[in-house]
Amino acid sequence: MKVAIAGATGFVGSRLVEKLQAAGHQVVVLSRDAARALRVFPASAYPNLEVVAYTPASSGDWQKSIAGCDGVVNLAGVPIAEERWTPARQQAILDSRKLTTAKLVEAIVNANPRPSVFVSASAIGYYGTSETAEFDETSPAGDDFLAAVCKDWEAAAQPAKNAGTRLAILRLGIVLGMGGALGKMLPAFKLFAGGPLGTGKQWFSWVHREDVVDLILYALQNSQVQGVLNATAPNPVRMNELCQTLGEVLKRPSWLPVPSFALELLLGDGAKVVLEGQKVLPKQTLASGFQYQYPTLKLALEEILSRS
Repeated sequence: MKVAIAGATGFVGSRLVEKLQAAGHQVVVLSRDAARALRVFPASAYPNLEVVAYTPASSGDWQKSIAGCDGVVNLAGVPIAEERWTPARQQAILDSRKLTTAKLVEAIVNANPRPSVFVSASAIGYYGTSETAEFDETSPAGDDFLAAVCKDWEAAAQPAKNAGTRLAILRLGIVLGMGGALGKMLPAFKLFAGGPLGTGKQWFSWVHREDVVDLILYALQNSQVQGVLNATAPNPVRMNELCQTLGEVLKRPSWLPVPSFALELLLGDGAKVVLEGQKVLPKQTLASGFQYQYPTLKLALEEILSRS
């Protein structure tokens, strides 16, 4: 296959590029910073890779690189929980998803030949937050900021489907690997100062990075996979259980909770991502025939931490 990827240098995208390269596929990396992308993916290690500089929020010659690709993967978007949600930051969170998706779709629709499949990320923030409700792919959208972002993000992808390209939307949970959210939690645990964030009762719908990448590959390669799929493990946990399991695997205590107000001081409204959660089940993902390598949290953490 020949696959174009936006967001290729990120936590999930970089691993996707590695696996596509290892399997002998051609990769087109769409990057705002072509020089950085070439450092991340040097030609000596990635002979089947081409870097194309793109402007994600505007049309341009970069869109011509979509023609002749079999598939397009959209993982672009500024991080959600790393800064306070000022009005400017909220706009950047929305624009980096909605506008980038729209321009990728514009390129897909105008391409000749046109890609046969578009795999576009979304997030489980679509469902809103709850300590008691259970969500799957058929559940309605929530009514908070992240839900509104996800609705606009997903709506921007729909014209690709209308033009005849198969569309798979993956609503990502919190991706666990060496880095990302887990990377931020590990230092405290290793210093014997780990513990739950907030009340500990909030749901934590997680997924191993390898399973996310494998699900993207599965969606690219299987013509029956389309529509919305939750990219979450089939066994979500509450925050207390996450921290207890992490402590067990690390052989460290997990008794020192991080109070809600501390995170709110640091992140403002952005703290909602970790202080409020949702229990999300991947019913359509499982129904599609996808098989998880890491369906349980302990198995996932043991694998990740064995490589650290």
